[in-house]
Amino acid sequence: MNKPELSVAIPTYNESKNIETIIIRVADVLAGAGIKGEIIIVDDSSPDGTADLATKMADKYPVRVYIRTQRVGPGAAILDGISLAAAPVACVMDGDLSHPPEALVGMFKLIKAGKALLVVGSRHIKGGGTSTWVWYRKFFSWGARMLGKLLTPVNDLTSGFFMFDKKIMEGVDINPIGCKVGLELMVKGNHQGKVVEFPIVFAERAAGESKMGWRETRQYIEHLFALGWWKIKRFAFPRRS
Repeated sequence: MNKPELSVAIPTYNESKNIETIIIRVADVLAGAGIKGEIIIVDDSSPDGTADLATKMADKYPVRVYIRTQRVGPGAAILDGISLAAAPVACVMDGDLSHPPEALVGMFKLIKAGKALLVVGSRHIKGGGTSTWVWYRKFFSWGARMLGKLLTPVNDLTSGFFMFDKKIMEGVDINPIGCKVGLELMVKGNHQGKVVEFPIVFAERAAGESKMGWRETRQYIEHLFALGWWKIKRFAFPRRS
């Protein structure tokens, strides 16, 4: 197989009801756009057979499956997926069909054209949105964005759908608390400000149970404080050339 142009990393845990559909949709979108891509499923030893289903699809689709023996959270799984990426451009998206695979093409074109080094699938710019969120989820999402505005001007800083040129990670210590690897890249990445938001409509998961809860909320707040302290240290003690 020729070296891919784009690696799509999808962390999974108990996504047997969605995994086949997400693989087919991603593969079809990339093939239809003439993008040489690969799909990397990073599975946290799902007891529901997610990894087995994905592995069986490798005969027909450009899929690689990496099974983690310890479940230590999506953040570590995302970083494993990025490290396994063979392409110069990597993308991270959820395996529950909440992120539209059709957006991959537009996001990739922005990077290939040199208009961006990091592209964020955004719910909070013109053309983006959420499908059926109730008012309190929208309220918490708004609160999360307001808390992070001092760290990055990105509107959808909590997005888990992002694509980037892997060069932005060179020399950068990526150490997320929880699952917000994208937020780490927005704040710490060597992207020279070339961050673009691409509109997406976030959909509720098609099947299975949501993995978001109070633990993830607490980790997000801790993560904001950690990134804030990192920025303070960078300002107070700048590196000498």
